[in-house]
Amino acid sequence: MNTVLTVAGSDCSGGAGIQADLKTIGAFGLYGMSVITAITVQNTMGVRRVEPVEPGLVAEQMQAVLEDILPDAVKIGMVVSKENIHALVHIIKKYSEKGKTFPFIVLDPVLVSTSGRVLLEPEAETALKEELFPMADLITPNLPEAEQLCGCPIEKNSGRERAAEELSGRYGCSVLIKGGHGSGADDLLFHAGTGAHSWYAGTRIENSNTHGTGCTLSSAIACGMAQGKTLEEAVADAKVYITGAIGAGLDLGKGNGPLDHFYQRQ
Repeated sequence: MNTVLTVAGSDCSGGAGIQADLKTIGAFGLYGMSVITAITVQNTMGVRRVEPVEPGLVAEQMQAVLEDILPDAVKIGMVVSKENIHALVHIIKKYSEKGKTFPFIVLDPVLVSTSGRVLLEPEAETALKEELFPMADLITPNLPEAEQLCGCPIEKNSGRERAAEELSGRYGCSVLIKGGHGSGADDLLFHAGTGAHSWYAGTRIENSNTHGTGCTLSSAIACGMAQGKTLEEAVADAKVYITGAIGAGLDLGKGNGPLDHFYQRQ
């Protein structure tokens, strides 16, 4: 059985973070494992509190997984603090120094929650970009995050292509700019290895229940890579999956509700 490790925060409402990741991995028929970086107090109406897990404990969780059930791919989401970033970087380097190839890493740069809550401590952003991004094989910023990372507005399709190339050149990884926050729902992948741009057309679905969309998409991509698909195939399949999970129309909670991760089994 193929395996995927998610490194992220815990969402007690079950819609995002570790919970959304494990549901996605299960929906793809893979075995999921987790390293929890933070405990959050949140529900569909917003994030109330974020408590980072002690970095030593983050490192121990990661080490325990890697020495027993090696994942075929890794998804990294919310890391919160620079100390947690340093802990993850240390373990990844320690593993690689033994001459082993680290599993494919999909990194979703969780900067701000849907409700507007900042989920990355200010001093951690530099560590995220300078230390963790270069270790990733793919980063998956949404449009506002890509603009924050580039430091300028991104307009039109040509602007997204330039931004993706710039971020790829800066961090040495492939880049998927998600278009859901723009006027359309198209996503752009820039493949660092081939230098190719791939557009993935999307249809905007009239459903406000999109809590955990970014977590779910990045986990779905990690599942595809764990199954041995090409990056382009993994992104395409993840796009189909998340469109179905949103389109299923699950309606839970009083606010921005979760996706239906198991819509295919109904």
